Amino acid sequence: MDRASFVARFGGVFEHSPWVAEGAWDAGNAPDDADGLHAAMVAVLRAADHDRKLALLNAHPDLAGRLALRGELTADSTAEQASAGLDRCTPEEFARFTELNDAYKARFGFPFILAVKGRSRADILEAFETRLSNGPEEEFATALAQVERITWLRLKDLLPKDIQS
Repeated sequence: MDRASFVARFGGVFEHSPWVAEGAWDAGNAPDDADGLHAAMVAVLRAADHDRKLALLNAHPDLAGRLALRGELTADSTAEQASAGLDRCTPEEFARFTELNDAYKARFGFPFILAVKGRSRADILEAFETRLSNGPEEEFATALAQVERITWLRLKDLLPKDIQS
């Protein structure tokens, strides 16, 4: 496939950050298996400067946040949050998520990011509360590692089973 087709297909794997797919293509690292493609895209992310990484983190939505309530999440984020039951929060859970989202962003300057697939609301709230005690550098690294996990899961869903490694 050509660059435009590649970016059209994989540009959304990293939330609102097609520059990652563009960078993988431009570096000549655009394999068509999940492992190789993920490694190529992660290499672009890891080589980015701090400000670009921070912008990527800030492109992620809050978990059980206002965008979700308004139906304004990407299709991937909507499915991921629904898989964890975040679309079925009680009013009390929603209030707690809102409180934690606000506290987390005030402390770290970007949204809480967690690969939620396969987790329960209780698991997510527990991770939220635990990670709020992290230091800024540790949490920045943790958030980026979670982005890598999310993108791996998205690629596995996006690529046909016969080319996944």
